[in-house]
Amino acid sequence: MIQQKLIAAVALSVLLMAGCGKNPASSTAHSNKVRVGYIGLTCEAPIYVAYERGFFKEEGLEPELVKCNWATYKDALALGNYDITHHLVMYFLKPIEQGLDVRFLAGIHRGCLRVQAGVKTNIHTIEDLKGKRIGVPGMGTPPFVFANRVFGTHGIDAGKDITWKVFPAGELGLAIDKGEVDAVCNAEPIGSLLIAEGKVRNIADQITDAPYKDEYCCEVIANGKWVDANLDRAARATRALLKGAKWVETNPRAAALLAVEKKYLASTPELNTAALARLRYVPSVQLAEESVHTAGREMKVAKMLSPETDTEALAKRAFMHLDGITDEWIKTLEVEKVAGGQVSPDEDIRLIAELIQKDTGDSCCRRKMFDQPDQDAPNLADPDAPCLQKNTVAAQK
Repeated sequence: MIQQKLIAAVALSVLLMAGCGKNPASSTAHSNKVRVGYIGLTCEAPIYVAYERGFFKEEGLEPELVKCNWATYKDALALGNYDITHHLVMYFLKPIEQGLDVRFLAGIHRGCLRVQAGVKTNIHTIEDLKGKRIGVPGMGTPPFVFANRVFGTHGIDAGKDITWKVFPAGELGLAIDKGEVDAVCNAEPIGSLLIAEGKVRNIADQITDAPYKDEYCCEVIANGKWVDANLDRAARATRALLKGAKWVETNPRAAALLAVEKKYLASTPELNTAALARLRYVPSVQLAEESVHTAGREMKVAKMLSPETDTEALAKRAFMHLDGITDEWIKTLEVEKVAGGQVSPDEDIRLIAELIQKDTGDSCCRRKMFDQPDQDAPNLADPDAPCLQKNTVAAQK
């Protein structure tokens, strides 16, 4: 029995090192070294910018980017395969409740998730979704987690009252067209594209609907033991990421182009620009802390946290304040405005329209663009699976 447990522990260690590509023992002996985890998501633009524009080095740090995957991302951070990143609050709160030693440090950007119903349905409110079929890019993905929170706070049991169907993210619109689902849950830019195509209406939108619009979707998060042992280094790394976020907000087109040109994600400049232009990268500390409290309370109501959990105590344990990382400091933070790096509201709409006109590729091309591993979470339709024909809906899980 002991031998079996030892083998299992070794296997998990090997999996985590493969998932993030580094040996935890090799990491932070140098006092200025910081390992920044990333998956290859659209919303991770501040990480790419902070690295490529030298914001970590401005803080006297030696950054190392550690490429990870969804399957081991949370455990890899807790076990020290990398030190810091920014990621979804709702994605980490349950593991923190269960004992995962990681800390939120500051807010990076507001949300990008939506629940949308087909325009040909009679669904107009969240309550109307009870008993309906809903398409998601994967069980456990950010859109799925967001939808569960929305349903739980509106009296819908997501486990009993909803029929979930899994499709590659780029084919959610096709699933609506073919009547395979009544509604979908997605992330940008898919939500904007489906609206522009006239296929769906918004039912719940993280960027416009309360309380989601007033809270952070993604926050800086770090390994707890690393933060405790390296308070100054953690503060410097956090400052670099917050500066990266402010740079993205000021220069969304330039940030989108950088991410694609440096091959951080498999998207196109137009698609990535359309996605980043809708997100709000306005760093904060106080609102970030409040967001953890709000998310915890609603996740408990939605039965995503234990009924015995004290969500206020959970939020206090999950969020940590660092010296010098304040809203007052953020207000003094200045970044350059790159010529041609911005997107006006009118231009944002035109970008979406152009993407629709260009949307003539087969399903494989759509998968490569839309399933930037934004949606490549556990249980997602395999992004490396054989390509589907244009008129074929993905096999349901």
